[in-house]
Amino acid sequence: MANQRQEKVGIVSSNKMQKTVVVTVVRQVSHPLYKRVVRYSKNFMVHDEKNQCQVGDTVRIVETRPLSARKRWRVAEIVAKATQAAALPEGLA
Repeated sequence: MANQRQEKVGIVSSNKMQKTVVVTVVRQVSHPLYKRVVRYSKNFMVHDEKNQCQVGDTVRIVETRPLSARKRWRVAEIVAKATQAAALPEGLA
């Protein structure tokens, strides 16, 4: 059985590097003991070949071979472009 590449959807939180963006992925998990929903967020360094992503864009990222010391993901597609009024959601600023 072939290994499938992981895919995640997140929000671009920084695009200050060349051909690289930082994507914040938020996931909600039920706490094993207290059964309360807990939000976990993680930042990924993602390769953006054409420098198309802007802060606040929702993107789908795909796992790939190591591109640098910390980059192991690339942008598959831009799901939604950010609006000027709300660049980042409340909890990610």
